[in-house]
Amino acid sequence: MKNIPSDIPGTLGRLPLFQELASEQIAAVAAGVREKRLGRGEMLFQKGDPARGFFVILNGQIKLAFPSAQGNEKVVEILGPRQSFGEAVMFMDRPYPVFAEALTEATLLFIDQTVVYDLLKRDASFARKLLAGLSRRLHGLVHDVESYSLRSSVQRVIGYLLQHCPEDTGGKGVVELTLPTSKQVIASRLNLTPETLSRVFHDLTERGLIQVSGKVVSIVNVNSLREFDL
Repeated sequence: MKNIPSDIPGTLGRLPLFQELASEQIAAVAAGVREKRLGRGEMLFQKGDPARGFFVILNGQIKLAFPSAQGNEKVVEILGPRQSFGEAVMFMDRPYPVFAEALTEATLLFIDQTVVYDLLKRDASFARKLLAGLSRRLHGLVHDVESYSLRSSVQRVIGYLLQHCPEDTGGKGVVELTLPTSKQVIASRLNLTPETLSRVFHDLTERGLIQVSGKVVSIVNVNSLREFDL
């Protein structure tokens, strides 16, 4: 790890966790931030490693997953730029319950727990605003659990595709998406088997809603796909 440029306060201020903080509070956090670079396939931490802080992704993708004795894994999250992870475990003072692996080359920020703890002791408003950010993150996680547990396999896949659509598509015309990782990893993230994911892609293709070529998924009409999701 090494010191990083001074534009980091702006990056931190856009995170949901820190959106409620004042500029001077963000600057105090940024003063204790360090950079970490990972190559594709490199492990950031293993399950059971001590959590001495949390991470923010500047670029690249990180996979959080549970290992299994059979050699399989259950993907918990696939995270990208401007997303953070590890906060809750840090505050609980427990080891990481998952492992973190770089799916691509990645650059992250490491925020040491001592920096956060020191601010919590010195600044009561920092504690209140940080709780607001954590609550917002928890709300998002609950929504994810609901989406991937209660919805059908088709709804999960459509929701995933729509989530990765550019916001300025207008809803019409063909939109091409490049899947951020392998179909096996995406299936695990959606709590599906790879076979089920392939079957859903096939069914949506047969209905004329998408076209699939390797890792490129072409949505024929975003509005039609969204309406099919209802």
